Amino acid sequence: MNLFYLFIRKIKYPSVCRLGILFFLFFYFSPHTLVAQYNFRRLPYPDSIPKYNYRDTAVKKRFGRAVLLLSATEVLPWTFDRFVTGAAWSKISFKTVGSNTKPSSWFWDNDDFLTNQFGHPSHGSIFFNSFRSNGYSFWQSAPATFAGSYIWETFGESQAPSINDFINTGFGGSILGEFTHRFANKIINNHSRGLKRQANEVLALLINPANGLNRIIDGKWGKVSVNPVEKDTTKVYVEFDAGMRRFSVNNRDGSFSWYGRFKLLYGSPYENYRSPFSFISINTEFGKSIKSNVNLISVYGSLAGFWVQYTDQTQQMALLTANYDYINNDAFFYSSENIKLNLFSKFKLSRKIKLNTTFGTGPIILAAIPDPYLKLDRHYDYCWGAGLNAGAMISLNDRFFYGINYRGGWFKTYSGNSSDNFLHTVTSELGFKIIKGYSISAEPGYFDLLGHYKHYPGYDKTYPYLRISVRFNKLL
Repeated sequence: MNLFYLFIRKIKYPSVCRLGILFFLFFYFSPHTLVAQYNFRRLPYPDSIPKYNYRDTAVKKRFGRAVLLLSATEVLPWTFDRFVTGAAWSKISFKTVGSNTKPSSWFWDNDDFLTNQFGHPSHGSIFFNSFRSNGYSFWQSAPATFAGSYIWETFGESQAPSINDFINTGFGGSILGEFTHRFANKIINNHSRGLKRQANEVLALLINPANGLNRIIDGKWGKVSVNPVEKDTTKVYVEFDAGMRRFSVNNRDGSFSWYGRFKLLYGSPYENYRSPFSFISINTEFGKSIKSNVNLISVYGSLAGFWVQYTDQTQQMALLTANYDYINNDAFFYSSENIKLNLFSKFKLSRKIKLNTTFGTGPIILAAIPDPYLKLDRHYDYCWGAGLNAGAMISLNDRFFYGINYRGGWFKTYSGNSSDNFLHTVTSELGFKIIKGYSISAEPGYFDLLGHYKHYPGYDKTYPYLRISVRFNKLL
């Protein structure tokens, strides 16, 4: 852990982001498979579903405090990096600010994969929660995330403003920010006392510093009181896997090593679908690796939805989602931010046989794709494109389950070598429930990346893998 902390300290990014990275590495441990395994409770008919919208505990909007927190998130890390670490990029002047405010100054930067694709979204989540924790809705807080990113890029750095940083911080920060906002509020119970209460307060502060600071200012930290009527009662489903895995490249076998995986489902895609992020899926993986101990982070949040079909045997829901993906293991790395329209379906084939399916497609706003020919400090291209996913999970008597999933994408270069890339991911999973809450699972699969370059030879790389694990799951 100490070595990893030193590695984070060397990243050319503000100190608050380093702290954010360290936090997220602990707490963001395919959602489609998870949705299929989650045995959602019996659904009410659509017209009987209450018009429920989750509201903040701080109902009153506090613009002044929100602006103050956003400003502090800009000024404090810059001050630390300017006067303590002496970072070169923090040495701003009127000349650099004047240059950075010109639209022609914007460019695609060459920072490392972790900083650009994970550090900036985690920093953006703090911008987001400066407003979200002060009574503003998701849609009202998202513009503040982009505003915070713009201010940092133009006024907080001496180098030219970065297009990819602006998108990663704004879009990715809004997705991660809404999850941390809801999860921090979820774990606080104003009725609790003692060590557990203090531990929950500290945990919530680490997850969402803006909300924790507001609780301190308002005198709510540790105070026993009545939970507000807006208290979040959404159900949460969690899974934890521990086992062995192996990655290979182009049929060259790798060795088995330990890994862990944490999955979380907040809410249901079939309920409260008019409220943004009423359904959130988190999937993370960590384990022994040369490149990074955190190998997968996927955060998907619902934006809006509507019923397609509802009968006693079939329920189908269309759901628009905002998605953030980060993959970084010894064999392969990839990241994207995208929007998809998904169709979630539940079919009751018989009393003991159930089938869940998913299908989704939509635009990829920004993706980082490996490029073996790029002669820059970074080894990936920035791309736009379109994505597609499909999956099915069948369960027998709630004891045996089998699932198969496909995720694919087409990518066109924004910045890097001119190319068209195609990414295909196929996974399958076979599981058996031993006793309530515990099961065993085997998951073979592979990534396949095809690159077609304008000035270089094309390539086709496959990355097969195998995971074997023991799983614990619980509905909270």
